[in-house]
Amino acid sequence: MDKIQSEEQYRQAIQSDKYTVIKFETNWCPDCKNLDRFIGDIVAEHADKDFYSMDAEQFQPIAEANEVRGIPSLLVYKNGEKVAHLHSKFAKTPGQVREYLAGL
Repeated sequence: MDKIQSEEQYRQAIQSDKYTVIKFETNWCPDCKNLDRFIGDIVAEHADKDFYSMDAEQFQPIAEANEVRGIPSLLVYKNGEKVAHLHSKFAKTPGQVREYLAGL
């Protein structure tokens, strides 16, 4: 999973005509570390989607504009629009994340 390093990279990533999943996280978040333990397998199951991670504190204006109120949050974009948002309290198990992505 590539890490978004700039606002321009974020803007380019969300413009794709395929689903782009961005994991908003921070380096101090224990739930983010837990998600990291199993997200690799889920990414491999969804080769039809692009996956990125993004530091919610480093890009706070983007996080706020996307209503990221808890971390980790998984947001899905397509053609520049946010089409889905999995809030942190629902992103704690592989089953929750798989169910969320299956609905796309």
